[in-house]
Amino acid sequence: MSKQNIILEKSYNFGLRTVKLYMHLRKNKVERELLIQFLKSGTSVGANVEEAEGGQSLSDFIHKIGIAYKEAREAHYWLRLLRDSELLELKLANSFIQDAEEIKKILASILKTSKAKERSPKK
Repeated sequence: MSKQNIILEKSYNFGLRTVKLYMHLRKNKVERELLIQFLKSGTSVGANVEEAEGGQSLSDFIHKIGIAYKEAREAHYWLRLLRDSELLELKLANSFIQDAEEIKKILASILKTSKAKERSPKK
């Protein structure tokens, strides 16, 4: 049995929710360009976490996790914009924002730990 990987699971679920929200908002005629920016960043988080898991080195892993972190920050921005412009219901927006914040914290922790490991003397 394989060990559960929380960030893989959370980032995948966030990406899936992003796709579903994109489809819902598109039906409601929300500005397409705004939605595409959110869709790209929201789904890119998990894609970069997946790439990181297959990284060829610790440096490659750190690079991909760093990109995932930046994409999570961007998705967080678009969600706040959708909420504050009242294009997205407050309760739903806050649920997504909470998920994005949690993912950002996990990714920041992974980055911090991985960078410390990279800097530590090799044995």
